[in-house]
Amino acid sequence: MLSGTPSREFCASLAGGRLVVGVDEAGRGPLAGPVVAAAVLLCKPRPAGLDDSKKLSASRRAQLEESIRRRCAFGIGVVEVEEIDRLNIFHATMLAMSHAVARLCEVLGTEPCEVLVDGNLTPAGRRSEWRWPARAIVGGDALEPSISAASILAKEYRDRLMVEAARQHPHYGWDRNKGYGTPDHVTALRLHGPTPLHRRSFAPVAQMQLI
Repeated sequence: MLSGTPSREFCASLAGGRLVVGVDEAGRGPLAGPVVAAAVLLCKPRPAGLDDSKKLSASRRAQLEESIRRRCAFGIGVVEVEEIDRLNIFHATMLAMSHAVARLCEVLGTEPCEVLVDGNLTPAGRRSEWRWPARAIVGGDALEPSISAASILAKEYRDRLMVEAARQHPHYGWDRNKGYGTPDHVTALRLHGPTPLHRRSFAPVAQMQLI
């Protein structure tokens, strides 16, 4: 788990305020690599131009990520492939979110009043590690700025992990497809078989093991 330590000015700006955290994940659908979640407590004033990470250009995401990391408080949770295969991707995602919020609480030294989670379900009642009031917001990564910020951090962090992994496993094009099941990735999987970073509980990978 990683985190951003808030500055004294950041903490002062939040003094006495209601702490609402946004959470989102990246990497539910890929055939390879971890699932990553981020939790963000926005600074005041918040970075301008926050939006769903999927709607932003790569250069704009990078700019916003730098601003969020520098000015806001955040936590990042990573759940690796072994846990994804053991738990299933849904519960692994809920665990990554729990780790992200727990790490954010550590650096803040306090607990949020509410956690806003992108989607229609939250980890509340689904993960024993989750202890915060939570509200699911469908399309929240485009509607709630704190969730937008979390979506940017989660995607950028996971993308870097996959680019690094591509250096060790160059056949699969992870620097381009980030582990998603693109035609070039599936073709390479058929030719070279799965790596330790492939999710063996996912059907396309499991089928390759049977060939």
